Amino acid sequence: MGMGSWIHWVIILVVVLAVFGTKKLRNVGSDLGAAVKGFKDGMKDGSADAPAQQVTASQKANDANTVDVEAKTKS
Repeated sequence: MGMGSWIHWVIILVVVLAVFGTKKLRNVGSDLGAAVKGFKDGMKDGSADAPAQQVTASQKANDANTVDVEAKTKS
């Protein structure tokens, strides 16, 4: 079984268009494109943020939103 002839794919395309309609297919395509773009942007931002996550103790002390807690054991 191969990929079929071009007539086979035209018939499948016509059936899909009849079932879902062009507007719904266009919405699905744009949603999928936005998801892929968001994923690529997230991967790009994630790799750029990796070295920036190495923060020194003095930088943490200067950050007002960071709470630095050190656990101490009882002796």
